[in-house]
Amino acid sequence: MFLAASVVVALVALLHIAILVLEMFLWERPAGRKVFRQTPESARATRVLAANQGLYNGFLAAGLLWGLWLGTEGVPVMLFFLGCVAVAGAYGAATVGRKILFVQTLPAAVGIALLLLATR
Repeated sequence: MFLAASVVVALVALLHIAILVLEMFLWERPAGRKVFRQTPESARATRVLAANQGLYNGFLAAGLLWGLWLGTEGVPVMLFFLGCVAVAGAYGAATVGRKILFVQTLPAAVGIALLLLATR
């Protein structure tokens, strides 16, 4: 069960690395504008805010990878960062779009459930 939990945690971390890249480096490019449904003008006007969000997503990924690196001793670290991801996803779903609930919150919740089952 811990292996399955670790795979989900790794996938959530990779997702947040991808979000970091989109928000920090591709925000004004066609790929970034398409993902976040931005016009060139709105992307230009919000690029600093997006880069800041990207940095925070990088911190979430770093925390999850740190927890994975610690192995079973890292379960509290992984639970904390998955909780942060779930809360951020719930807020995003409420304020930006429901899709975020499935892309961000659901995988984090699955990771939390698997970690809790693995450590029972």
